[in-house]
Amino acid sequence: MSTEHQQYSLDNQALAISRYAEANSMSIVRTFEDGGRSGLVLSGRTGLQELLAAVQSGQAEFEVILVYDVSRWGRFQDSDEGIYYEYLCKRAKIAVHFCAELFPNDASLTTAVLKTVKRTMAGEYSRELSVKVFAGQCRLIELGYRQGGPAGFGLRRQLIAQDRTAKGILSRGEHKSIQTDRVILVPGPTEESAIVREIYDRFTKKDETETVIADVLNSRGIVTDLGRPWTRQTIRQVLTNPKYAGANVFNRRSFKLKKQRLNNPPTIWVRRDGAFEALIDQEQFLAAQIIVEGRHQHYSDEQMLTELRHLLATTGRLSGILIDETAGLPSSGAYRQRFGSLFRAYELVGYHPLRDYSFVELNRSVRRTHGDLSASIVAAVEQAGARVEQDATTDLLTINDEFTASVILARCRSTPLGHHRWLLRLEDSLQPDVTVAARLTPANDSILDYYLFPRIDVLVSRLLSDQNALSVDVYRFDDLSFFIGMATRAQIEAA
Repeated sequence: MSTEHQQYSLDNQALAISRYAEANSMSIVRTFEDGGRSGLVLSGRTGLQELLAAVQSGQAEFEVILVYDVSRWGRFQDSDEGIYYEYLCKRAKIAVHFCAELFPNDASLTTAVLKTVKRTMAGEYSRELSVKVFAGQCRLIELGYRQGGPAGFGLRRQLIAQDRTAKGILSRGEHKSIQTDRVILVPGPTEESAIVREIYDRFTKKDETETVIADVLNSRGIVTDLGRPWTRQTIRQVLTNPKYAGANVFNRRSFKLKKQRLNNPPTIWVRRDGAFEALIDQEQFLAAQIIVEGRHQHYSDEQMLTELRHLLATTGRLSGILIDETAGLPSSGAYRQRFGSLFRAYELVGYHPLRDYSFVELNRSVRRTHGDLSASIVAAVEQAGARVEQDATTDLLTINDEFTASVILARCRSTPLGHHRWLLRLEDSLQPDVTVAARLTPANDSILDYYLFPRIDVLVSRLLSDQNALSVDVYRFDDLSFFIGMATRAQIEAA
């Protein structure tokens, strides 16, 4: 169950299943649960994953799987996915029975057709619900209410009642508990608001770059709302977010039905100007956007390479520092992003350094990916309402003072025969309770998947391949929703 109506509570499902088992002279020997989980995708469904792992191991201690109804098996957007998982069970000679359905649990054509229809209906329900929820969120945005996410530096989330009476400021990780309550953004402490205005003044009036502004704030010991030093990117976020001008903007990014995350174009954003008290007036905000956009001259691939060839002809050599110091030339970071690495851009213009620096580019990319991954995990855990501390030296995460976690990246290496291998360099000296191991794609430019290894389990081999043993892949996940769920705090109603 996720957060649906009482019909699908775990207790109600368990009761119906136990009655079905009793009526059919069955004994329940094991229970798999996915409480608080969406049925859209297999990732995050640890209960279903454990069940399928037990089935495929060939050592399952059960002969029949009892499920409340077809929708509890999953509301997969492709009905064939649900059929496939049921087929895996049947192939292992383990039947799947749906206890609350009206059709018989047999192999008849009628049952097969009805199950297919029910699976399609379950997926369609999720699609219709997604449309309704999105429409409701858009309506609340148009009314000036905040929808999710941290407030950001210089702002705070204000809880208000249905009549817009202020009820209090929400701390990071806190959520509203009454359905009719709403959240708006209000200015934060005076000193933070002043810093936001200083950032805009330095950028629009003194023509200082984001990097210079970040250095100024860091030299004064000022940190971001997450308690971290300022960077060029965090300054850019302050300069480009419309909320500082009082605008309420929604649908800048989307992740509908647990599919691909998208950065949406401004044409489909949902916007309400004047929703909040502005820290920056509209005129200065627009001036900042003009400067930002003006610095982004859009070059084609060939134009970028032509400029790089001209620099090579002028200087006789190329380097990241040289590129960054050349006026009118895209930054070295732009070349890395466009062509995959700076070394690849060198190759395309016919420049071959005396030494092979490709490993430097790869190391830099891996370090950047590791930093981004750690930062995203910390932000997601805090947004889930948990407390997290990160050791400045080892990067070890301590979550809720309950367990520790280490984040590692496994680079992909290709064998002469075209196979892929990933070596896990576990932080044994840190002894983390959980190791989050992210495998990189064969190009080592993005994350392929994740493994969550508990300390209590000892890996026989630390070398992963394209096809791993079930004892290893049982820890594999497509995303980190399960790990974030480990840190999520649950509200318990007082007796």
